[in-house]
Amino acid sequence: MSLFEILLEPLSYDFMVRALVTAVTAAALCAVLSCWLVLIGWSLMGDAVSHAVLPGVVLAYVFSVPFAVGALLFGFLAVGLIGAVRETSRIKEDAAIGIVFTTLFALGLVLISVTPSHTDLTHIIFGNLLGVSSGDLAQIMILAALAMAVLLIKRRDFTLYSFDPTHAHAIGLNPRMLGAALLALLALTSVVALQAVGVILVVAMLIIPGATAYLLTDRHSRMLVIAPAISVACAVLGLYTSYYMDTASGGMIVLAQGTAFALAYFFAPRQGLIGTRIRAARRRRMALTA
Repeated sequence: MSLFEILLEPLSYDFMVRALVTAVTAAALCAVLSCWLVLIGWSLMGDAVSHAVLPGVVLAYVFSVPFAVGALLFGFLAVGLIGAVRETSRIKEDAAIGIVFTTLFALGLVLISVTPSHTDLTHIIFGNLLGVSSGDLAQIMILAALAMAVLLIKRRDFTLYSFDPTHAHAIGLNPRMLGAALLALLALTSVVALQAVGVILVVAMLIIPGATAYLLTDRHSRMLVIAPAISVACAVLGLYTSYYMDTASGGMIVLAQGTAFALAYFFAPRQGLIGTRIRAARRRRMALTA
């Protein structure tokens, strides 16, 4: 089988075409947002929101409304509860995040266990990329386009907020509103990626691309190009690999992203572990011979 045939065979199936479009869309959006999450240090917040949407998705199924509606409501609820616990008690942010997201995730598991369903709701947890319908795809594309448009239009404000909220306030921006907007976009992005990899692996797509790009460049503008490029490439590679190896598609996509991060971690030109060790050894030798 030629390379051309290998690339075209999966695309002869409509479900694979929908899966590929969904995976690429979710990967690109998650990667762009991850550039700010990594800089701000919101990795745990991404984990919280992605898990907290589970009960909303189950309730949306129960009341026969689009999954995105329930997921968005509970995503915003999680963000609000975390802020309320943090601001009205002695509990610090990391503890508030852990309390809220584990409680909501557990609620979602309980709802799944007691909800009579002809649909396997565990797909919400692990993803159902190959089961994306035309309606699901349209919903994903609309939400992704909305989130991406906001991210690109406000990218300078978000970047300034990430590096120096005090300076952002000094020039007339509202750091609280910018933070709230990023959290809302985080909830929206989690809904987009939910269909692809499920609530458990969403956090990987929200963090790994930005972390990988962070090792490859010192400029945020380049991160916004490198992160989605790597993420989309991993989405395509993971989906094709899952097709030919008959493995979980969402898991393969995240595994590909993890491999890309490992390569950057070891071999990045300036920040890679091997290059750093070599330069340190070279400096020691120069110091000894000086």
